[in-house]
Order: sequence, then C-alpha cells, then structure tokens
Amino acid sequence: MKQFIPPLAIGAVMALAAPAQAAPVAASPSAQAQALILVPLTLTKVDDLDFGTVISSPISGTVVIPADGSARSAAGGVTLVPSDPGLRARFAGAGSPGRLVIINATNPGTLSNGLGDTVTILALTLDGSPIRTIDPTTRAYFFHVGGILQINANQAEGLYSAQFDVTAEYL
Repeated sequence: MKQFIPPLAIGAVMALAAPAQAAPVAASPSAQAQALILVPLTLTKVDDLDFGTVISSPISGTVVIPADGSARSAAGGVTLVPSDPGLRARFAGAGSPGRLVIINATNPGTLSNGLGDTVTILALTLDGSPIRTIDPTTRAYFFHVGGILQINANQAEGLYSAQFDVTAEYL
C-alpha cells in the first residue's frame, strides 16, 4: 500500500530541514585602531675617534682605544707617545622617552695619509650593548666608540684619517 503525501507537506518538511540563515552579529567588544607616533631621532658627534700619536718600528703592531674609557694600549712594535693619548669617539642623541634604540658603527676599513699609505682599522667597538634606552626624563642617549688600529712594520709617517658612519634606529 502506498501512502500519498501531499506536495504542500513535502515543502513544509524541506523548509524545516534547510539550515537557517544567521543574522549578522556585531563584534563584542568592538576593535580599535591606533598608531604610536615617535619624534625623529637625532644623533650628533661630540668627539672624533683619535688613536693618538704612535711611533712605528720594523715590527708591526696594534693600538687599542677602548670604548669604555680605559687607557689606550699598544702591542707589537708600536710605541705610544704619552703626550697624545688619543680619545674615544663620543655621540649624543635624543628621541622619544623610554624607547629602545639600536646603534651601529660601520668600520671604514682603512685610514689614509692622502699619499697612498694606509693603516687598517681591525674593529670598531661600542661601550656596551648596541641597544640603548632613551632616558625618560632628559630624552637623551649617549654612547662611545673605540677601535683597534693595525700599524704596519716601518709605517710611513703622516696623519692618517677616514670617515666612519654611525647610525641609530628605533627598535
């Protein structure tokens, strides 16, 4: 025996079986957009890096200017002239208080006397971590750069120099 189901009943059953459409719902809580604006960093050279006056010999050697302010030293055949002890480079900057800054000093590689003679900078060093915190009260940050200079055997006399780049960026 066959049962007859009216078409209207089939339509009602299918409508009930179909998934209901959800009504749009707002996010709770709502999202927020924001931006933190910082003042541009400043960076100023206060003092140049100066390896001081040295005397070369038939033996090569090195001169070290520590970034931490301790005394200059020499190794190998280099003699230091006490009346010109050299100086670490000093930099000062300013920015948004309490923010972190990363410092980078790029080694120029060599110093030249302008006559074709060169000496090699083996390394530039910072007086501590390259990451500094800008003072929350003064908005300032400071750091020093030292280095290690290679003096060749029988190095030609003269004033040797080169520029080196120092950068500071917010982290």
